[in-house]
Amino acid sequence: MAQEIPQVPDDTLFLSFREQCESTDGWVCSYNKSDIGVWMKPAGKTSLVHTVKGRMAFPDVSADTVYDVLHDTEYRKKWDINMIETKDIALLSANADVGYYSWKCPKPLKNRDVVTLRSWLVLPESFLIINFSVKHKLFPPRKDLIRAVSLVAGYYIHRTGSNTCTLTYLAQVDPRGSLPKWVVNKSSKYLAPKILRKLHKACLQYPSWKNKNQPGFKPWLNPEQNTLPRMSLNELTLQRADSLELVDESNLCEGAEEKAKEKADNSDDD
Repeated sequence: MAQEIPQVPDDTLFLSFREQCESTDGWVCSYNKSDIGVWMKPAGKTSLVHTVKGRMAFPDVSADTVYDVLHDTEYRKKWDINMIETKDIALLSANADVGYYSWKCPKPLKNRDVVTLRSWLVLPESFLIINFSVKHKLFPPRKDLIRAVSLVAGYYIHRTGSNTCTLTYLAQVDPRGSLPKWVVNKSSKYLAPKILRKLHKACLQYPSWKNKNQPGFKPWLNPEQNTLPRMSLNELTLQRADSLELVDESNLCEGAEEKAKEKADNSDDD
């Protein structure tokens, strides 16, 4: 099979992603509490992977701040509780790059990682960031992690006022494993809301942190500041799920430590 060279998303793809974020057709609500909603779209005929969508209204954070937080790799290391490692690898264009990200999964599942092409678009009243999986020869799959595949994932930030906005996160990610049902339930009813709350808190704290950490350095807004090496799309290929190992974790049970942590966090939210 010929290797497929990825393409940087065009406006049509960005608008299609925004439509998915705004759509209600085919989505089943799995969580609705305190300005946070989470929806699931079951796997269909065109895809065997379900899609998850989370939305939160930010009553005290500007859309610009949320956009900055999602881009700022150094700050992500401060607030992203699930992250193991993140790295911006190379720049493809003024609004696209390649990156590596690994994250912790609920025990006893193996942790995952992914290599993605990420692109972003700034509109008058909104920001869009989307990514999908690619292969990079310097970042092959690792033995200690399961390489996941992002079919499409990203953020839609809609400005609702000078200091208010709504954030929607949408992801169709193949974890490359047969997961137990408790993982799917935990992701939609516990992990997704928890991540959104963590992100909201991180956004509130970002201005003071940024003032002390290169306040004028925002290469996602000022491309001339970007010091990443340039890379050609011809050096990448699309990452297809069927070329990766499929791991059966369907019989794994949730650990007592994870259950206790979830119970404690849910008590804090009440």
